Amino acid sequence: MNWKARLFVKGTALYLVVPVTLLITVVAPFVSSAHQESNQTGESAKRLALAGERHLQSLPLGKSNLNESRVSNQLAPGVLHTTIVRGEQSKRDVYTVDVTFKATSQEAQTVAESLVALGYQPRVQPIVQRAPDDPDSGPLGYLVRVGTFSTEALATELRNQLTADGYSGLRVVNTGEDGGETTGPWVVNVLEVDPALFQGELAPALATEIVPENEPLTQLAERTKALAAVNGGYFVIGATDGTPGDLAGISILNGKLVSEAVNGRTSLILPSGSGKSVRIAALTSQVSATANDGATREVDGLNRKPGLIRGCGGVGGDAPTESPKHDYTCTDSSELIQFTSAFGQTTEPGEGVEVVLDASGQVIEFHQQRGGQIPRNGSVLSGTGDAAEWLQTHAHIGGKIDIQTSVLADEKELPIEEGLGVINGGPRLLRHGKIQITAFSEGFHWQENPEFYYRFGIRRNPRTLAGITATGKLLLVTVDGRQPGRSVGASFEESARIMRSLGATDAVNLDGGGSTTITINQQLVNRPSDATGERPIADAIVIQQK
Repeated sequence: MNWKARLFVKGTALYLVVPVTLLITVVAPFVSSAHQESNQTGESAKRLALAGERHLQSLPLGKSNLNESRVSNQLAPGVLHTTIVRGEQSKRDVYTVDVTFKATSQEAQTVAESLVALGYQPRVQPIVQRAPDDPDSGPLGYLVRVGTFSTEALATELRNQLTADGYSGLRVVNTGEDGGETTGPWVVNVLEVDPALFQGELAPALATEIVPENEPLTQLAERTKALAAVNGGYFVIGATDGTPGDLAGISILNGKLVSEAVNGRTSLILPSGSGKSVRIAALTSQVSATANDGATREVDGLNRKPGLIRGCGGVGGDAPTESPKHDYTCTDSSELIQFTSAFGQTTEPGEGVEVVLDASGQVIEFHQQRGGQIPRNGSVLSGTGDAAEWLQTHAHIGGKIDIQTSVLADEKELPIEEGLGVINGGPRLLRHGKIQITAFSEGFHWQENPEFYYRFGIRRNPRTLAGITATGKLLLVTVDGRQPGRSVGASFEESARIMRSLGATDAVNLDGGGSTTITINQQLVNRPSDATGERPIADAIVIQQK
């Protein structure tokens, strides 16, 4: 039976409007309270009560006296959806124009002086916060801004005037999204899944059912008949960065590696079998090909266009780095890429060579160019540069090539078994109940461009988050953003605090921004930030009833 409850928080008092089927104990914020259906007894009622305890804690966003309301709905045994609305639009927040972001105060002052000479009144704002694991210290950089406006339209007029004066790279922003003090508001959706109670399936799902191209979450949810779903990991959007739809990080579907890891980046592990605990860990993938003559070569990637590595963190001499680098495309002119049926019917075309392997690894075809058919029960090895030379030397019709795959989770072997699912993410937000944001080590800070971390991690953005509670429950959370007056989004630090307040001991950031979407009964329940509406995505976490 479904139940719904609405909670209002103002100051230190809670006000709750509930159906008569619920017995609710109401206490002050940050103190537990139990929810219990009148017809529930035994262990299931205790579990529901424990879920209610967490859901009555106010979110740690803004000052403690902000209004907060919640609506909860039990979708199925072990699956609870809660919508939280907190705060209100701040009268202090305004629209302004960001002119530039400079690494040094002197550089920022030079730009400010040029603006003063043209009659503008700029202000230089030091950004003192850095990624928590950044080894450097001191200010991250200096922001040069002009204008203070009550409406976006007025700020846009100023931006157009500045453009006419020769300035470029300008941004109209709302100060409520800066990451500093604000009253919000925030709109947060929470899916809580208890593997011990939920009898359905919890797994990743590919958009379009194959790697290439993307698909809106509502369409994916309808196709998979999902009870609920949230968007998943990072992915390639445009062809200049690789294969659109390619996961920019690790992807495992039903025990099969579909995309290689951005090595060392934190991801979400959904183990096979009901009742098993979800995990959050830093993952590394290793794939190699060994020919009959014993020659071995690393496989650079899976199911993507050779030469373009979105998010970097690869192997084999990628440039400019083999370390993770978010929203950046590294390159490598010599790659060995494995294509499986997860990619569809044909490989990426282009110069190079390909060998077709049957299910046993026997070479059954050799092609002098890329772009051939992928066997349903086999795979294709596609080579460019020295990888093409390796195939020509060591891959012969009738011979065998053995593909060895391993995945390490926190430097320990992760068994790749049937039913295993992995969604890529990053950075980590919580570890063992403590805030631990690994943004620097996971590539969310560009040393040559410190503005990147300011925009991505310090400023408030739409977020999709995943967390695990001490009792093994999975929390899937979306925070709407970039919508002043409705929801301002969250910084990395705020995201970590949100997850901890909801009961998570470990948490990871998933793909956010315009990708942040959540469906309930195949209907979109949040408001995506893109002006065009729902953004097509590459994969999702789906909750399905049996």
